[in-house]
Amino acid sequence: MSYRVAMDIGGTFTDVVCYDERTGAVTASKAPTTPQDLAEGVFAALGRVVADPADISFFVHGTTQGLNALLERKGARALLLASRGGRDVYQIARGNRERMFDLRYRKPEPLVPRQDVMEVGGRLDYRGGELVPLDEESVWQAARRAREEGFDAVAVCLLFSFADPAHEIRAGEILRAELGDDVLVVLSHEVAREWREYERTSSAVLEAYTGPVVRRYLSRVERRFAERGLAVPVHVMQSSGGLVNASHAMRRPLQTLLSGPVGGTMGGVAASRLLNRENVICVDMGGTSFDVSLVVGGRPDLSAEARVEGYPVLMPIVNLHTIGAGGGSIAYTEAGALRVGPESAGAVPGPACYGRGGVQPTVTDANVVLGRVDPTWFAGGQMTLDVDAAGTAVATLAEELRLDPLMLAEGICEVANAKMAQAIRTLTVEHGVEPREFALVAFGGAGAMHAAFIARELGISEVVVPRFPGAFSAWGMLEAEVRRDLTHPYFRPQETLDGTDMARNFALLEDEALDALSGQGVPEPRRRIEHAVDMRYAGQDYTLTIPLREAAEPAEPGFLAAIAARYAEAHTSRYGHATPEAPVEFVMLRSTGFGSFPRAAAAPPAAPGQEAQDVRDVIFDGDVHRTPVLRRSALDGELTGPAIVVEETATTVIPPGCLATVDDNGFLILKVNL
Repeated sequence: MSYRVAMDIGGTFTDVVCYDERTGAVTASKAPTTPQDLAEGVFAALGRVVADPADISFFVHGTTQGLNALLERKGARALLLASRGGRDVYQIARGNRERMFDLRYRKPEPLVPRQDVMEVGGRLDYRGGELVPLDEESVWQAARRAREEGFDAVAVCLLFSFADPAHEIRAGEILRAELGDDVLVVLSHEVAREWREYERTSSAVLEAYTGPVVRRYLSRVERRFAERGLAVPVHVMQSSGGLVNASHAMRRPLQTLLSGPVGGTMGGVAASRLLNRENVICVDMGGTSFDVSLVVGGRPDLSAEARVEGYPVLMPIVNLHTIGAGGGSIAYTEAGALRVGPESAGAVPGPACYGRGGVQPTVTDANVVLGRVDPTWFAGGQMTLDVDAAGTAVATLAEELRLDPLMLAEGICEVANAKMAQAIRTLTVEHGVEPREFALVAFGGAGAMHAAFIARELGISEVVVPRFPGAFSAWGMLEAEVRRDLTHPYFRPQETLDGTDMARNFALLEDEALDALSGQGVPEPRRRIEHAVDMRYAGQDYTLTIPLREAAEPAEPGFLAAIAARYAEAHTSRYGHATPEAPVEFVMLRSTGFGSFPRAAAAPPAAPGQEAQDVRDVIFDGDVHRTPVLRRSALDGELTGPAIVVEETATTVIPPGCLATVDDNGFLILKVNL
């Protein structure tokens, strides 16, 4: 058993990367995604990189099963149990308009309708003290209703359970005794032991809504592995950028909500280390979507909470911005103007050039018409593209718009590029971050095809195309660590802070995190713990997370002044100002356990020298350029655009005026805006 394998299941292709622990060789490939049964695509992809699956020693993958269920509103039917008098917490939400001046704004439709919310007697105070005992009969009634009416999941969110979860724990025992393993029981304090009732309820409901879908999928994958004699544990990427084994993911399925896209972010973290560039923008352009994330200071840009499809969720999550712009995005007319996406041709029928029955023009078809794709060696020669079908699809739309087909093809790409540049601005410029100070790491099947054009629009001077860009998210999963996040509510104003008590609570969290890592099979030398505290100025509602050096730091003399200064610095960085003389409050303790694996990066293959495989006419800025088409493995030295670089998992377009070089790690570095 010597192969470590990672897999990213996308809407169009399933990408796979295999690392040979004996030789250090890295191979990558892809297979068409099989929406009717994703496990089939998984094993088809495995067969292209590993001759005998029994040789696999480690397997990790990203799944979008939960996210797709949410996006398509095809999740489980869930029952919600709330404290008596709090039935409408979930329905009312915050009662605000997130987009104040949007006349057509509608808040997200609750995933649990009001008739499926039941009240449970019993009450705790804000400190967790019991005021009224739990009404167990009301819980039994809810359990019987869930069984009789065929609910798939039950979410329990009782007032102040983050302070003391005793009532929720007992309710969970009753529900599981009545419903068994057939119905997923979700307790809010296990999902997010944090304050703010609506956000905690929303997180629990999201897990109940998406969890059964994720559990069925992971169970099916594990069963297929067992049927084929594979004893290797299945690992899953979390939304935080860490790994967990499948058994934990089935217990806490919400943590896999953004499992697929964050693999690319963790690849960006590894790339920033290899490039010695602390700040990079990661862009993943696949067949259906375009994902943007940041690496700042060599670490993934994380939030302790986020919104997914308008629903708040309390858990560490990589800040991702996703739009419907991929190679399969369909171009069409609307009110006489050209539009591109968000609808995608997907894997079936796919773009017209795939020859699978697609007739609508897509971004990929436009690139084929412009000559920016090698039709005879697409996806490493696994597919031969139908150039005539692409031309017919683009020409049909061009006739409708009364445009020249070549002009329309370039217009389709420009509209897509503008949308993707705006998506990057959403995570950078709109948060006070200057994108020109970052390198752009481009990956995904289509990312390297558009990266230079996006960089030009944003004024970014350097584009990095990693090896195997189409499978970079999968490679990033091999570079990720096991991760477990723990929280403990800790409401203290600075005048009553007991540093020794805070340090003691951190020590308890550290022990719990170390035990969790042990349960994930991480050996002791590869475990480490990081601590942080959520803080705010007195009177503020929201917090910032401030890291600590170690668990014992709060007990040290001068801790309060030091942490207040750190908070003021973070406040200035985030909001542009601070009030150092104002008193601070402590809200939440956070401890994160990490378990590392040996690095999977390998030395790049030796370059045999640069030879053009072909020379063809390619359209750039309305002009025809004689452009060489080169194999990525043959690149050596400097390369001046225009050029097309092809490899098994992607195509890189180097426009005129760009300079490309290959560094010692095999990264293709493009200098743009020279």
